[in-house]
Amino acid sequence: MADRVGDHALVLGGSIAGLLAARVLSEAYTRVTVVDRDELSGGPGPRRGVPQGRQIHGLSPRGQQALEELFPGFTEQMAGEGAPVEDTVARGDWFFGARPLRKAPSTLVTVASSRPFLESRIRARVRELPGVTLLEAHEVTALTTAPGHGRVDGARVRDRATGGTEREIEADLVVDAMGRGTRTPSWLTALGYPQVQEDRLEIGVGYATREYRVRPGARYDGRAIIVIASPENPRGGICAQIERGRIQLTVNGVLGDMPPTDPGEFEAYAKSLPVPDLYEVTQQAEPLGDPVAHRFPASVRRRYEKLSRFPDGLLLVGDAVCSFNPVYAQGMTMAALGALTLRGHLRDGTEPRPLPYLRDLAREAIAPCWDTNSVNDLRFPGVKGHRTPKTRFIQAYSGLVQRAAAQDAVVSHALIRVLSLADPGTALLRPRILLRVLSNALAGKPR
Repeated sequence: MADRVGDHALVLGGSIAGLLAARVLSEAYTRVTVVDRDELSGGPGPRRGVPQGRQIHGLSPRGQQALEELFPGFTEQMAGEGAPVEDTVARGDWFFGARPLRKAPSTLVTVASSRPFLESRIRARVRELPGVTLLEAHEVTALTTAPGHGRVDGARVRDRATGGTEREIEADLVVDAMGRGTRTPSWLTALGYPQVQEDRLEIGVGYATREYRVRPGARYDGRAIIVIASPENPRGGICAQIERGRIQLTVNGVLGDMPPTDPGEFEAYAKSLPVPDLYEVTQQAEPLGDPVAHRFPASVRRRYEKLSRFPDGLLLVGDAVCSFNPVYAQGMTMAALGALTLRGHLRDGTEPRPLPYLRDLAREAIAPCWDTNSVNDLRFPGVKGHRTPKTRFIQAYSGLVQRAAAQDAVVSHALIRVLSLADPGTALLRPRILLRVLSNALAGKPR
């Protein structure tokens, strides 16, 4: 890293995206302040600012690699504190609809933990960084700008604990990590900037999670079970062992098919899935509480990279730019990849230019996942959206890949590498994989 870019960077939001932004900013700024409305030091449990925090979360292998790059030794630390670290392919039972994928040993690593546990460990590592301060229980009320509004130079905050008057915090750079509820779009239009375009995909996901502990002698051994919904079987779910020997089991539906929170009805919903594996776990484990539900109405992508004007001194990360269908478990990984993009724009020792950064963020971190997830969500007839010939081709080929992956471990490994963001989607079109997929389709029988 070159000389310091500036004296003070201000991060609005202490979620995973905000914490990872603070990590890379600490390399370029003398001081970094992270402001969050929650009491972050209250312990590792779920917090109010992350309403989905009680639901199952997944850190994909690409996310694990990115966190290891940002915090060397992080995987070993998580394992040492009780989070299972598993081979994503060999230790996972993957089902597309009702078809299980073939297993094979791989180098893909999944770190399994609850969202609060993972976030608390990242927060602890960030707290250790010199010059980083976490300002808790403070609400961000507005951005502040230089005369003419051409530059954001700080933010106004209010102490939520005392309800005191607002105060301004000056900064050389402000990073919005306030999630999908950020008010930056309205603040920018109030300052005279163009309204940012939003792409929305109304998927209407509903999901519910219940925690368990496996009873002694149970057949279930803690492996991950992933059931991917399809138009033919529009319910899915996932089960995985997390820290301290607990099990989190989530079931999900689309287009308003909300899983119930009544314990008996929750188990009945699990039983309705196209494979019995998740329901069988509920019969082998002791519940540790009632199911907790969450709704996710739509994936939202804010197209800041298309704006012709944008103020200096302001960047955005994480869900403040794009929030994905949580069923694909890519949000935390996208936050980590966004932090790496930000780090790249700090390397030359000059202040990042907002629009070039936002364009790189869109191209490197957001677009590949948005495009793939949109194609998958548009398989459901009830999801509104334009289905181009390219979309329909990808959907058809994806179906062939999934069928081949049920028989061919090489294709299965390649598919999971793409789903885990370790490889781009185009990896499934490489000649070696393409030939195996087409061969399987023509044979119409196991390889």
